[in-house]
Amino acid sequence: MLKLILETMRPRQWTKNFVILAGLVFDRQLGNLESLLRVLAAVLLFCLVSGLTYLVNDMLDLKADQAHPEKKARPLASGRLPVKVAVSAAIILALLVFPAAFLLSFAFGLICVVYFLLMLAYSKWLKHMPIIDVIVIALGFVLRVSAGLFVITVNYFSPWLFVLTTLLALFLGFGKRRAELVALEAQAGTHRKALLGYSIPLLDQYIIIVLSATLITYCLYTFTAQMTPENHAMMFTIPFVLYGLLRYLFLLHHNQFGAAPEEVLLRDRPIQAAILLWGLSVIIVLYLL
Repeated sequence: MLKLILETMRPRQWTKNFVILAGLVFDRQLGNLESLLRVLAAVLLFCLVSGLTYLVNDMLDLKADQAHPEKKARPLASGRLPVKVAVSAAIILALLVFPAAFLLSFAFGLICVVYFLLMLAYSKWLKHMPIIDVIVIALGFVLRVSAGLFVITVNYFSPWLFVLTTLLALFLGFGKRRAELVALEAQAGTHRKALLGYSIPLLDQYIIIVLSATLITYCLYTFTAQMTPENHAMMFTIPFVLYGLLRYLFLLHHNQFGAAPEEVLLRDRPIQAAILLWGLSVIIVLYLL
């Protein structure tokens, strides 16, 4: 049962929570052991909070998941995990995680509660609204970044990075909706009502607009943000961002991994290499130059 509960909590999705490290990295505090430990604790707690939201989401979407070609294999939808066990696990997890979050930081605890409530609203209502559904996903990423800032003392965090986080999440979100339309075809609307408000040409336009804005925003950040070298060395990280975004767009149009961001991150070697090289270049520029 523990294995099935963990599977329902979707640990493969937890990679999204590493954006909580953004404040620590870009404020040049990687060498601060206390800050590092506090942020890592925040990542762990947020993984559990997001896992809790997936547990509750699967209980709310039980009937819809049972009719979905892929989601019907999930533990709750398939009947392998009894609903009563899932409810008990959700209650226990909530009683452990939220008090721990408030102990780490009151503001961090509030963000965890807001994120949880937002995701509940998303599961029940907001995910059925075209455009709003993707904006809510983007807001979830902004909350993650904010969570990492509230557990440490930040000297400076560029507002450009909030904008960039929002745009990148929108890019990935619209990309995932496109992949769902392609995969589900005529049955798309029966599995996700919001898909009735989308079409492939419309989503392609959204994706190009958001992709362009993402690249422009990142370029502006590298040249204008504080805490970056005055010699503009941060510009040397731009090629890795450009390649990563274009690679994801390539996978999206070739329908590989269903274009699910977490699957791409875990399985596509070129994307992994781009992220690794980008991360190394950022650390070199911010900490060694």
